[in-house]
Amino acid sequence: MNPPRHPLYLDCDTGVDDTLALAYLLASPEIDLVGVGTVSGNVAAAQAARNTLDLLDLASRPDVPVALGAHDRLTSTYGGGVPHIHGHNGVGDVDLPRAQRQVEEPDAAAFLVELARAHEGRLRIVAVGPLTNLAKALELEPALPGMVREVTIMGGAALVPGNVSAVAEANVAGDPEAAALVLAAPWDVTLVPLDVTMENTFEEEHRQALLTSGDPFVETVGRILDVYFDFHVPELGRRASALHDPLAAAVAVGGVLPSSAPRVPVVVDATAGPGRGQTLCDLRGQRLGQVDHPGARVRVVLSTSEPLAPHLVDRLLQHASVSA
Repeated sequence: MNPPRHPLYLDCDTGVDDTLALAYLLASPEIDLVGVGTVSGNVAAAQAARNTLDLLDLASRPDVPVALGAHDRLTSTYGGGVPHIHGHNGVGDVDLPRAQRQVEEPDAAAFLVELARAHEGRLRIVAVGPLTNLAKALELEPALPGMVREVTIMGGAALVPGNVSAVAEANVAGDPEAAALVLAAPWDVTLVPLDVTMENTFEEEHRQALLTSGDPFVETVGRILDVYFDFHVPELGRRASALHDPLAAAVAVGGVLPSSAPRVPVVVDATAGPGRGQTLCDLRGQRLGQVDHPGARVRVVLSTSEPLAPHLVDRLLQHASVSA
């Protein structure tokens, strides 16, 4: 008998690396993807929802419900996407076959609360965009942390520079007020920051493996990566990409294990100063090995046991062969 699959909710701003994360989760037998919510980030929330619906349809998974989440931030308006990174449509300017179904009701925050009640004590959350929907869900249901098994977040920078400012990472900086609420809530969080996502790269050989897979969905994922590879050339010195969102997904599923991930206090700078969006991780006492701070509930991943890319490619190709 196969072990029971863990229910998992994905909150995302479906751009290129979100697409890889979604593909990974669909190919993961350990979990049951029970829903997706979208938020404005790489693209507007509505475009992210359209991308997600179309990708799920292409992957023959129209059973996964998609809910439209917050367009604006908790305290400010959405300033627009990043077409130079993810393309104007968020998926590398690749035209996806349009799914006929529409987003579910209610909105993503209320949908998350419904899922937490339906799977109380078992639901895992993976958040790979700004944390507005999670913050709104906490406002709707203050008891939400007690209903959720764990939360995995792609976000922050502990010991490395940010990617939208000297200190801030894009998802946290997208809505610092929301991130502050989410990281302060009394649930178990695993933070997967730039410290490890920039160290895990997807190379051209990996992309070619997707392009020649023979599976329409997996091949499309490979095509979507093209613009993203171009963007990373000044940072990496070659056509490749960081694996931000897929690494968070793999850590949540258990496909890649952290080798160093101390539980420490984490505070988000939500001021208007130059540190806005910074994740202040209290890593004092770590020189002689991993040290968990008493009472801390945020696990900060500083290194992983193995590179993600080979595992990611293997999982997508295996799933493609089973689906054929």
